[in-house]
Amino acid sequence: MGKLNVVILAAGKGTRMHSDIPKVLHQLGGLPLIQHVLDTTASLSADAVQVVIGHEADALRQALEGQPVRIVLQEKQLGTGHAVQQALSDMLPGATALILYGDVPLIKGQTLRKLLDRADNNSMAVLTCSVTDPTGLGRIVRNSLGNISEIVEHRDATEAQREIREINTGIMAIPVDRLNEWLPQLQSNNTQGEYYLTDIVALALASGCLVHTEMATNEQEVAGINNKLQLAALERHYQHEKAASLMMAGMTIRDPARFDLRGSLEHGRDVEVDVNTVFEGRVRLGDRVKIGPNCILKNCAIQSGTEIAANCVIEDANIGLSCHIGPFARIRPGAVLEENARVGNFVEIKKSTIGKGSKVNHLSYIGDSKLGAGVNVGAGTITCNYDGVNKHRTIIGDGVFIGSDSVLVAPVSVAAGAFIAAGSVITKAVGNNELAIGRSRQVNKSGWKKPVKNN
Repeated sequence: MGKLNVVILAAGKGTRMHSDIPKVLHQLGGLPLIQHVLDTTASLSADAVQVVIGHEADALRQALEGQPVRIVLQEKQLGTGHAVQQALSDMLPGATALILYGDVPLIKGQTLRKLLDRADNNSMAVLTCSVTDPTGLGRIVRNSLGNISEIVEHRDATEAQREIREINTGIMAIPVDRLNEWLPQLQSNNTQGEYYLTDIVALALASGCLVHTEMATNEQEVAGINNKLQLAALERHYQHEKAASLMMAGMTIRDPARFDLRGSLEHGRDVEVDVNTVFEGRVRLGDRVKIGPNCILKNCAIQSGTEIAANCVIEDANIGLSCHIGPFARIRPGAVLEENARVGNFVEIKKSTIGKGSKVNHLSYIGDSKLGAGVNVGAGTITCNYDGVNKHRTIIGDGVFIGSDSVLVAPVSVAAGAFIAAGSVITKAVGNNELAIGRSRQVNKSGWKKPVKNN
């Protein structure tokens, strides 16, 4: 195959989505629909990529900023043939034009390569699919020899033609030089008053050009998104494929129907994932990692032997070997847990390092801090890292014991081996092996009476 010029049609209004967000920017698997198409296009090493936009053009321009594509504006949406015509003047002469759609996100590069192999300077290729319910889709009409003779849109089809289950996906590979010849000949004499790209087939046959077909392996690969119900159905198909691939590679997923991957996931051996876990961005799991139900992991690395109990959120963090987290823990960006660290119930860690073997087990907040090895943080302890304007650091040495319900007011340091008495407010540095008590003197007053509610 010679040069490849990809044209992605993304100008439609998406009225049935009932949304202010352009249809192709709705997400599937954590990415906009059109990004899936662009990623597949990149795998084809195209010489040029054009994206035809129209409705909500400014939003699409912004979303596509920095992408290696040329934007083409279709000011009036007059059909697919008209959309391709807008891109024609900038197409590469002598190239093959591959027509894709921004709302058909799961098309595979392997399928497209097969389609492209069917097209050359004197032939075009149409991607078809046999579907269970062809309602609303263009039908592939074949002659007595089994060759394609025309494509008929559902609304223009006869009753007999509507019984055909082989449909046109809209994806085509067409010589650019022939597009220059055929596109100006398109007519809008149909019920919609639009210029159908499908009419190219009849023009190609009339000019002696061969029209080949390639059939997609399943409906979901070529399914377009027109409403939220279809989007949800395709999301489940996408997630099922991802889960199946991970399980075939050795991961244990307790229920593939309750699994969501919205990015990339690398994993070691004997990894176990319970139900309703969501992976976002780039996540790496070492060997023997166990993740409980209802967890969210985003842009994080979890090293081997670590267990994450139910209902935890971990984002932009690095978790070391054989740690234990949760249940109900939140590990925020910039957090580092070293080997054998433990973070327990209703604990929040932000931009802090928890040293080897250290424990923060109950109802605590540790922010902008560095904890050494073997530190024990009692229940209800917090670091006061924010003075209303700036953030400040708390440094805690090896082997420090912090009693329950303590407050460490940053900037402050607690040296190795120190002991903080329960209920203390620490505002000054504590030295090696010192006992720090930061409590007010208790006073008991006899004869005190409860306040009485005013009438």
